[in-house]
Amino acid sequence: MTSSNENKTQSAVERPSRDEAEAAVRVLLRWAGDDPQREGLLDTPARVVRSYEEFYAGYQVDPREILARTFSEVDGYDEMIVLKDIRFESYCEHHMVPIIGRAHVAYLPQHRVVGISKLARLVDAFAKRLQIQEKMTVQIADTLNEVLQPAGVGVILEAAHQCMSTRGVHKAGVTMVTSRMLGTFRTDPSTRREFLSIVGNPGAVAIANT
Repeated sequence: MTSSNENKTQSAVERPSRDEAEAAVRVLLRWAGDDPQREGLLDTPARVVRSYEEFYAGYQVDPREILARTFSEVDGYDEMIVLKDIRFESYCEHHMVPIIGRAHVAYLPQHRVVGISKLARLVDAFAKRLQIQEKMTVQIADTLNEVLQPAGVGVILEAAHQCMSTRGVHKAGVTMVTSRMLGTFRTDPSTRREFLSIVGNPGAVAIANT
């Protein structure tokens, strides 16, 4: 869950103008050793700013609003709901390079359910920000738990981090797995096993991190 302090910090940030953002890109191009005025780079600052608007669109979204509309006419359905293999693209807050992976999100409803597309949108709302995977896992799970108040929530993220594959240790093909289990997903081993079985049991890390 995004804390109130974090929300206040984000809302208090004074957003620069588009011209200021493009000027900052020109500075970085010069720092890299190239000439922003050469033909191939003339439009690069504008392209980068437009890309950032897409990459970091999550800052303009209230994740709780995504889950605001729920449905109670489910004919007593009270079994696990799972949306797996939700592809996401996020960005490392330490190096601003991509984190690309997939999310598995599940909850055990008590009275109400939410449209399945909303689960994917919830993942994107937190992914399209500067992130670390551990925090993103907690934010998705805690928001779902707070708004829907289900009997339990399970979230597993599997992702590759380009800060490991393209710099630093240069270890390609490494996948990081994080999880957050709440309610019955934490207290009931059979519920947790069912969830892990449905999503393909992405590893013992998912159990160890509950």
